[in-house]
This record gives sequence, C-alpha cells and structure tokens, in this order.
Amino acid sequence: MTFVFPQRGLIAVCLLFSGLADSVHGQNSLPKLQETTINSSLNRTPQGVRFYRPQASEPRPLLVLLHTWSGDYRQDRSDWLQEAVDREWFYIQPDFRGPNNRPEACGSELARQDVIDALDWALKEFDVDHTRVYLAGVSGGGHMTMLMSGYAPNRFSAASAWVGISDLKAWYEFHAPDGKPAKYAQMISNSCGGAPGTSADVDTQYVSRSPLTVLARATELPLDLNAGINDGHSGSVPISHTLLAYNTVVAARGETPIASTTIDELTKRRRVPANESSEVVDETYEREIHFRCQSGPTRVTIFEGGHEARPHAACEWLSKQRRKVEVLTGNE
Repeated sequence: MTFVFPQRGLIAVCLLFSGLADSVHGQNSLPKLQETTINSSLNRTPQGVRFYRPQASEPRPLLVLLHTWSGDYRQDRSDWLQEAVDREWFYIQPDFRGPNNRPEACGSELARQDVIDALDWALKEFDVDHTRVYLAGVSGGGHMTMLMSGYAPNRFSAASAWVGISDLKAWYEFHAPDGKPAKYAQMISNSCGGAPGTSADVDTQYVSRSPLTVLARATELPLDLNAGINDGHSGSVPISHTLLAYNTVVAARGETPIASTTIDELTKRRRVPANESSEVVDETYEREIHFRCQSGPTRVTIFEGGHEARPHAACEWLSKQRRKVEVLTGNE
C-alpha cells in the first residue's frame, strides 16, 4: 500500500506528530571519540574508524554514520554523536577511502567493503542489538547510505539518507554546465576514470557507483530519504536525486511512483503543484514539511531547508525501526 503526502489521486494520509517521543534531545555532554584502524578484507589497507561506546548492561542499537563527499572519518559530526550519546547507542564513523576524488573512493567495491568491514568489527566488538543496526549519512554520506542500502540491504535494520546523490552521471552534468566541469564534476571524473561517455569502462563505473542502479534491491529495508527543498538552488544536489531514489524502490515493489510533473515542480520551482496541498506536520524536523510519500517501509520527505540534515528527526525515525540483520559467523 502506498501512502502519499500530499499527492492527490492516491491514498492520502495526514500525520500529526504530537511530541518528540523517547527523546532526551541534547541533555548529555559529548565524550571524546575513540579511534582505531581496521584492515580492509579486500586489500588489507588500513581504514580508520572513530567510535563511541556507552556504558550499557544490555544490547544497544548501533548507528553507523557515513562521512560526506569531501570528508573522511575524522569529520566533526557532533550533532549526530549527540543523538547517539543521548540514546545510549553505539556509534561509529568509518572511513571508506576518504574524499571522493580517486577510483578507490566514491562508492567503489573497496569503499563499500570498508563500510561492511567496520560494521562487522563493531558487531564483534560491541554488545549490539541485532534488530537495531542503523545506517545514516548526509550528502556524499547520503549517496553512500543509499548505495549500501542497495548493495547490502540485509546488513542493516534501517537507513536514513539526507540530500544524497543517486545518479553520478546526472550529478556530473549538473556540475558541468556547457561541458565545463566544476569542482564536483572533476571529483566524479577522477573517481570514475573520466567524464560520462569517455568509454564503456568509464560508463560502467558511473553505473556501479550510482544508487539508482541497485536500490530496487532495497524493497524490504526501512529506508528514509530526505532533502531540503532549496537544495540544488542554494546547495549542490538537486532534490530530484532523492525523489528518483524513492521512485526506484517503489517501482520495484510494483507500486505507484511520484509523478514526473511533481518531481519537476518540486525540483525546479521549489513548490508542490498547484492542485496539491501539504498538511503534514512532523515536529521532529522542526521545519515545515512540503511533501511526504510513503510506500511500504520506504519514505521520502522534502522539508524547508537546503543542503543539510536533521539528525534528531533521523534518529527519532530510526529508533522506531526493528529488523534483524544478517550477521557473519563469529559476530553473533
């Protein structure tokens, strides 16, 4: 069943959230993250990981937070760490080949395995509740969150992606107006071996590193997709990337996707089409919700904002998700 907020012609449901349930938002001071290295199971290259381990007497959730496009595991993500500390969740910030400007990074097989290696390390090291293994990321981390949701949907209980890139070719073209590649287009080219169309091998890299290629595998994964309506205008990633990611999962489930006209109106004109209205209120976002759709366990939200995340909203949603993950032998 598909619930659509606010699109008419499908089943419409208005949600009102009366409070911030199960939240102790911002109460605790932040501890210093610990750090270690994990050798890649593919090529033995050491990858750093920073982590927080709460004092817990029973299994606790794990939050895997993925770094942004130009960053690495040493980023200051205090807003997300605060959520983990407040909730007494285990928390890791893994490296996956650092900034997306070389072939080893940017969603490569090596980078994807780095995330899995860090996850397996955490499951072995910590007393994790295997029904509450959460994945999240912003921007380039949103790209990687969506990519891992497609490549390894059974390793996570739920995933929350914010302002992520779902199609590298489309994003390259957005940042190469008149064929002149700007910063992000250059980084994509460095990662994939050239501009789109350079060769069949290069095009294969664009495809394999783009979430739209694999998100059809994520139909059973609780997946939360989010973007600020001004992104692509004041920010670097058009919100069509988030909306098309949602459509890919929904279509694979055989349900009705968001209309292309609605995507165009939201992306290009930053408005819901005139024949539709938005009545959703979600206090966890602390922002106006312009548009929301839900199909099965997949949800998309377009909120008032730009190229940003709402960590509290993400973790409130994640905290309500339960699903047992696949665990490698020895990590039980």
